[in-house]
Amino acid sequence: MREEVKIDVDLKREGAVGAFSDGVVDPVSEAGVLANTPLDDCKGGESLVAPENKMGVMPVRRLLVAMSLPMMISMLVQALYNIVDSIFVSNLSENALTAVSLAFPIQCLIIAFAVGTNVGLNAFLSKSLGEKNFKAANKCALNGLFLAALSAIAFMLLGIFFSAAFFKSQTGIEEISNYGTQYLSIVCIGSVALFMQILFERLLASTGMSLGSMISQIAGAATNIILDPIMIFGLFGFPRMEVAGAALATVIGQLVGASIGLALNLRLNKQISLNIKGFRPDWSIIRKIYAVGLPSILMQAVGSVMTYGLNLILISFTETAAAVLGVYFKLQSFVFMPVFGLNNGMVPIIAYNFGARNKKRIVETMRLSILYALVIMAAGTAVFEVIPERMLTLFNASDQMMEIGIPALRIVAVHFVFAAFCIIVISVFQALGNGVETLYISIARQIVILLPAAWLLSLTGSVGAVWWAFPISEAVSLALCIWFLKRIYGRKIKVL
Repeated sequence: MREEVKIDVDLKREGAVGAFSDGVVDPVSEAGVLANTPLDDCKGGESLVAPENKMGVMPVRRLLVAMSLPMMISMLVQALYNIVDSIFVSNLSENALTAVSLAFPIQCLIIAFAVGTNVGLNAFLSKSLGEKNFKAANKCALNGLFLAALSAIAFMLLGIFFSAAFFKSQTGIEEISNYGTQYLSIVCIGSVALFMQILFERLLASTGMSLGSMISQIAGAATNIILDPIMIFGLFGFPRMEVAGAALATVIGQLVGASIGLALNLRLNKQISLNIKGFRPDWSIIRKIYAVGLPSILMQAVGSVMTYGLNLILISFTETAAAVLGVYFKLQSFVFMPVFGLNNGMVPIIAYNFGARNKKRIVETMRLSILYALVIMAAGTAVFEVIPERMLTLFNASDQMMEIGIPALRIVAVHFVFAAFCIIVISVFQALGNGVETLYISIARQIVILLPAAWLLSLTGSVGAVWWAFPISEAVSLALCIWFLKRIYGRKIKVL
């Protein structure tokens, strides 16, 4: 039987959220204040009656599987359509595949803003639900919608005015530049679909409705997969759009996913309301969202810088090497995406139980998540080591791409198991409100270590040596994750 809980909201509570100072509970970051300070977002006294959330009562193993499995399946579908997209493009030409690969840093930047903002949104919203502060949760969701719209407008302008310059900074081959400009312009202009899709999916996941999030993602991905060959090659009476068709299919798929996510939230999600009547931005809530979300945005944006830098290093050898990097990112997503799905299920569980001060459930969720991630990554490593040539064949690989790609995939796969631990631990930091630590780790891994290592290894004159920068940087990341985990566990979890 569900426990009925009655909560009287005290209007006079004021959470003292300061800015990166030593005078608060957690001296590391403002995000720490968010995780340790009462919420102050209810402006009118009211009594709320609601059933206990399953994240606080369901057995942890069953809960983690129930929350994560739908997300893992949907993430696998997402990875599948990313791979299929590039497979179809590779059948146009290697230059077309290279163009899509060179566009990847900006796509990563769009995702960084979409996912990073929702990391902050999820942490704030899940903690609000854990404290039974439903009005704060509603306001948080509406401000998240506002931020998604603003971000989409910014990337529309970027796509219109800067796509051509971005490609000319990387290659002098006109065909690659033209293909890439078409692709990136459409992706940026249509980015509102991605921002809304991710927002509505995360709102469902934050309130325990992972199945709804999975339905939204699968519908969007299936739409993309179906439309890709039709729009790229001009089937069934459609004009042949080539690389531009791949971009348009992606945007339409995201729009379908966003529409379904919105419908599910409006009809089935009873824990939050998306009624925008009378809405005005609440800058105090936005500040709290970005206290956790901004480090995550910067962390993933660092990945865009890293990919752009690697492209420049690899193109100094040959454009084919950059195409191999793009293929690697597509293939590794099939291994990493299930772990990210596991994270999406894990984060609201930890955030909720941190708000409820349930140490046992937090620790058990962490332990099981790390174990499952290690198993997934070990399986991925085996596949990359045993059949790299078969994976490259999917992308219509030339002899030169095979020569560069086979050893590259085997070398890079060495770091997968290390990455499993790091991905889970970094997400735990975010769930606890310690987004700054994730930023430190990401900058150290991708900017301080990976790019300089890749450049130094390129001086050997061998493109094969460059790939060892990935295992080297992941080893540093592992050491940092362990060090930060010991500190945060002692400060935040052990004392519960």
